[in-house]
Amino acid sequence: MRARRWMYLLLREAGIGVALVLICAIFAVIAPRFASYANFTNILTQISINTVISVGMTFVILLGGIDLSVGSVLALSTIVAGMTISHKALPVGAAISLAVAASVIVGALCGLFNGYVSTRWKIHSFVVTLGMLNIARGAALQISDSRTIFSFPGVFNRFGTETIFGIPIIFIMALALVILGSFVLGKTVFGRMLYAIGNNEEAVRLSGHNTSGYKIAAFTLCGASVGVAGIMYMLRLNMASPILGVGFELNAIAAVVIGGTSMMGGKGSLIGTFLGASIIGVLNNGLLLLGMGDFARQIVTGLIIVAAVVIDTYRAKLLVRFQ
Repeated sequence: MRARRWMYLLLREAGIGVALVLICAIFAVIAPRFASYANFTNILTQISINTVISVGMTFVILLGGIDLSVGSVLALSTIVAGMTISHKALPVGAAISLAVAASVIVGALCGLFNGYVSTRWKIHSFVVTLGMLNIARGAALQISDSRTIFSFPGVFNRFGTETIFGIPIIFIMALALVILGSFVLGKTVFGRMLYAIGNNEEAVRLSGHNTSGYKIAAFTLCGASVGVAGIMYMLRLNMASPILGVGFELNAIAAVVIGGTSMMGGKGSLIGTFLGASIIGVLNNGLLLLGMGDFARQIVTGLIIVAAVVIDTYRAKLLVRFQ
């Protein structure tokens, strides 16, 4: 009985972590410079933005939905924040504060639109967010006149390169959001309702709960997390561009699925999502060190998504056996 219990816990919680450790060990042996401290901090920096976007995506996918607009919303958020922070009439401190608020608010409003339209008119979020993908991208190009913004205050640029005990500060920001999101999902009524709606929305509705409100809130939080990711992107690369974020939705969905969240909703965790984002980051970094090009790495990422779904199907069957 004890052995079955340990096997159940391993399959449910530790499988993705074991996979990450094995991938790191393999690249440490075969890839030059992979195990260096400089490369380690580089990986932490690279996974931070995808981790933050994936946190919001997890809330949506737990409901059985999806958000295809996150890359375009990221571009729009950075453009609005970039135009605000580079406004010459504003004091530096006020410009930075307003830029951060503007990025989060723009992202949240886009998410609010996605959630409201999909629930009000019973349209699948795939279609609504596909529309938002084009709306946000077009808006970013329109208001920026298709220009990239570079002129950020020096204090803002320096903050993006700061470390705490050798760990990049933007990774610490991402980790803090994962912890906060995990608390919301695991310890609040809102989080438990997301799981319940993902498992059986009709049962939740018949029990007297307003499922539409929870779904709109989840999409709004997803958009807000993209707004946070937009600020982190500006901190990392010191730029805002209307063409940013192309393909970011694929990486976010991949992180969530690889992390064990079911595309059907009702099952998953942010710890798994974080590990999924870490696996994608490690793979991209290791394959790059081995000389693999961008196109080949995209193929590998796509294959990993398919493999993760297949493996998750078998893992679910095994979980039933060992319960």
